[in-house]
Amino acid sequence: MLKGQRRPGNGFDLSEAPSHLIRRCQQFYGDLYAREAGGKELTKQQYILLCALEQNDGVSQTALVEITGIDRSTLAEMVRRMLDKGLLSRERTEEDQRANAVAISPSGRKALRTARNAADRAERALLEALPLPERQKFLKALSQIAQAAEQLNGDGARNGRRNIRRRKIGS
Repeated sequence: MLKGQRRPGNGFDLSEAPSHLIRRCQQFYGDLYAREAGGKELTKQQYILLCALEQNDGVSQTALVEITGIDRSTLAEMVRRMLDKGLLSRERTEEDQRANAVAISPSGRKALRTARNAADRAERALLEALPLPERQKFLKALSQIAQAAEQLNGDGARNGRRNIRRRKIGS
């Protein structure tokens, strides 16, 4: 029987369910990141958003949804809060006046550098649970699963990474 499958009598062992184990690993990383960041840094989702913007500065919020996998309403609220904190800037795109291009502010870049150190420590701690020879195999397997998800979603993240000309709001 394949791990994670139903057992006779309709039983299901969570300790063998890949979806549950991935979720538990994500929770473990979240705990490690929170411990390393000490509550003073960015949340892990804010960190992910800034990392995405570092590679795609000035993209639309719609593209950020595709790149990060953060749902539209959560991302919009995150952007609003991060704008209030001075971590981001936002301008209307020239191509579509309804769309916003989001960029990292200098304060956001500083916060990203600091949070990156906490994230690096948390990722090292996460992988310490595995024997050294297994770490690369684990990362490769995760990458294969993530690539399958991108293919299932029609490679939306790649389609959203186009250069968009920006202009200041109110111009």
